[in-house]
Amino acid sequence: MAAGDIDGMARATGIGGIFFRATNPVALAAWYHRHLGIDMTAGVWAQAGGPTVFAPFERTSDYFPADREWMMNLRVDDLDGLLAAFASAGIPAETRADWDGDGSHGRFARIRDPEGNPLELWQPPVPG
Repeated sequence: MAAGDIDGMARATGIGGIFFRATNPVALAAWYHRHLGIDMTAGVWAQAGGPTVFAPFERTSDYFPADREWMMNLRVDDLDGLLAAFASAGIPAETRADWDGDGSHGRFARIRDPEGNPLELWQPPVPG
């Protein structure tokens, strides 16, 4: 049995897509491309491999805005560079020391896309 097998049963192997409604899907896709480098022109985003956290939260959680049912977390390779680019573009970003803790889980920031969807940006810790 391979590592991660649950009693030999079939299982999910990763996230195959993220689908959400938008008032203006074309403009929103362009925003994600311009500010986060996510190119959806071919309909598929070829992303870098790495860890993905899959975590349901209690309905009463205040970890992300109460007016939203979900928050997307995007792995990033240069959080400081993105924060500088967001500031230049007039996109408010929030950082808090309590999100980063001792750094063992990486660093975090939050923004909202033009339609108000919350996005958490996560720079994983450097292995070692």
